[in-house]
Amino acid sequence: MLAAMPRFAANLSTLLTEVPFAARFGAARELGFRAVEYLFPYDVPPRTLRDLLDEAGLELVLINTAPGERAAGEFGLAALPGREAEFHDQFEQALDYAETLGAAMIHVMAGVVPPDVGRDRCAAVFVDNLRTAATRARKRRIRLLLEPLNWRDVPGYLHATAAETRALIEQIGHANVQLQFDCYHLQITQGNLGASLRENLDHIGHVQFSSVPGRHEPQHGEVNMPWLFELLDALGYRGWVGCEYTPKTTTAAGLDWGAAYGLGPRAKRGGNPSQ
Repeated sequence: MLAAMPRFAANLSTLLTEVPFAARFGAARELGFRAVEYLFPYDVPPRTLRDLLDEAGLELVLINTAPGERAAGEFGLAALPGREAEFHDQFEQALDYAETLGAAMIHVMAGVVPPDVGRDRCAAVFVDNLRTAATRARKRRIRLLLEPLNWRDVPGYLHATAAETRALIEQIGHANVQLQFDCYHLQITQGNLGASLRENLDHIGHVQFSSVPGRHEPQHGEVNMPWLFELLDALGYRGWVGCEYTPKTTTAAGLDWGAAYGLGPRAKRGGNPSQ
């Protein structure tokens, strides 16, 4: 019998891109996943997505708020002074999508600090916006996640370390606002992932991973992900672990790492929590 192990969710924005979008849902299910993430669903009607999830027998666990103008370098609006009304409109859209799709978590993207605005000012706007957003989300039983993004990939992002994110969460002061612990970003900004998981477990609402460098399958790169998966179990983490990586070839070919967890074309199905 398989021991307790993390419950893995396939990120459909990065995995299974080798097949048409509508086919990704069934393909994820065939590979052993019972849950998925989808970063930005807003180009697809929510009822269409709901039907795809239902047909595949999948749970959607996470979406992001809209990033803003990506071509202009935006990675969210929640911390941008003067964009408050626009953020709250986008957040209402995210709430509507999450409720229709059954997603219990929304990653709220803070944004890049403008060069002519101080970080403290942006942080104050972010805290105020999140207090309002958290109250609205709580009425729909939805949790909000704050994810530190590394400054190498996203220069100037409001928060890049677990400590910075935790400080923001504590200022916001709402129980439904939690830390999204992405091993990729935090390995780059701070390393020492095991200690950070222990230190921040009480604030962690979701975990994601990919290799460093390359952002590929976990068997590549410098991080020992199987050890971290075991640590998550030992710490009693029972949330989802998002597979947010870009396969080197195809998703199925790169899922050798998942066989031990009941995932992939060669996995033995059984007591895997991801099923």
